[in-house]
Amino acid sequence: MVIPATPGIKPYATSQKMNETETLTATPEGLARAAAILGAQGLVAFPTETVYGLGGDARSDLAVARIFDAKGRPRFNPLIVHVPDMASARTFAVFDARAKAVAAAFWPGPLTLVLPLRADAGLSPLVTAELNTVAIRIPAHPVAQALLRAFGGPLAAPSANPSGRVSPTRAAHVIDGLSGRIDAVIDGGSCAVGVESTILGLVEEPALLRPGGIATEALEAMLGPLATGGNAEKPNAPGQLASHYAPGAAVRLNAQTRLPDEVRLGFGPGDADLNLSAKADLIEAAANLFHMLREADVLAGRGGRIAIAPIPEQGLGRAINDRLRRAAAPRG
Repeated sequence: MVIPATPGIKPYATSQKMNETETLTATPEGLARAAAILGAQGLVAFPTETVYGLGGDARSDLAVARIFDAKGRPRFNPLIVHVPDMASARTFAVFDARAKAVAAAFWPGPLTLVLPLRADAGLSPLVTAELNTVAIRIPAHPVAQALLRAFGGPLAAPSANPSGRVSPTRAAHVIDGLSGRIDAVIDGGSCAVGVESTILGLVEEPALLRPGGIATEALEAMLGPLATGGNAEKPNAPGQLASHYAPGAAVRLNAQTRLPDEVRLGFGPGDADLNLSAKADLIEAAANLFHMLREADVLAGRGGRIAIAPIPEQGLGRAINDRLRRAAAPRG
């Protein structure tokens, strides 16, 4: 079946066979093409301020199933729903006074809230892994905002990479991992934050479900000390699997020196093949993390090892260390 597109935009053909992945520009024409693909239950990767997301219509079982298939993602691992504004968010999730206050303080931005799912939300149960909660966020990136408004609906959008591998912060990273498995990617340049959104559970007591682009300290200044929640066996939010964000090479953490067979990924001054931030800036390190993990993986080669310098466990360092611990975890 062929879905007519906007005049001047190629029609999108739905089929079981995937064609070559298109690279689209963040222009009105490119966004119209992307919206047409999404409207036909296709998949489009797009930039956010954190990483590139793999978008599909969150209301469509077929589109969401295609996300899981393209990524090789376990079906029990829920997805984040992306919406353009608070009015849209309130059609899918129940906001109490506390959730409204947090949203007002941190949205749009790199924060995902896990909230009670509205009974009439109309989302595919695959999005929520059939839980009675939903993970939802309002991205700040102008291209993400423009795409959400062009499409006119909620987008389920995990990171646009094969499940368990290094997340993409550039369109080229998406193509490296998913070319031929998704319909299109919108090239919006490099992602500024560079690590995924912080996930905050507000169903009961406030709980940090995943550290990310909003520093934990900023949330605790508003909410008080945060509990932690979720686990790899039964995740209630994305990013909780024990092995995740992994390059092909083995990873050694908190490495003060390098061994002869290692590529050293540094932080701060000192000997390093690549450096997340020579001036020990955690914001710069977070923005560079996934791209430099990919570069280190290439330098290490097959059977190689990556030694990563210690990262302070504060601010965005918590999110960086969370990703690195999962990248270094034993792989099934």
